Amino acid sequence: MKLDNTKAQMRKGVLEYCILSILANNDAYASDIINQLKEVRMIVVEGTLYPLLTRQKNAGLLSYRWEESQQGPPRKYYTLTEEGRSFLNELDRSWKDLITAVGSINRKRNSPDS
Repeated sequence: MKLDNTKAQMRKGVLEYCILSILANNDAYASDIINQLKEVRMIVVEGTLYPLLTRQKNAGLLSYRWEESQQGPPRKYYTLTEEGRSFLNELDRSWKDLITAVGSINRKRNSPDS
């Protein structure tokens, strides 16, 4: 098994959660989202991002609006809906549970009794 593959799968698994978390702070267009993900080394390309945004929009988690841009064509700004905020709150709880579970497993693995 290749380590890079496993790491990529782990990142993909949390990407939708990260997108919702970014949009919880303020509205953003796709390039903003990509830049924020790159800043934290969650590298993603437009070809990955747009299908996720569309899926989240179709699920009622996001909405969007068009805004004129001074630097080219209008931009589509994504917004977290109320349903999206509720969904994100549930993901926050699940994430904390997951961290606790993995931490427990790691503590057992690293304990002298193991």
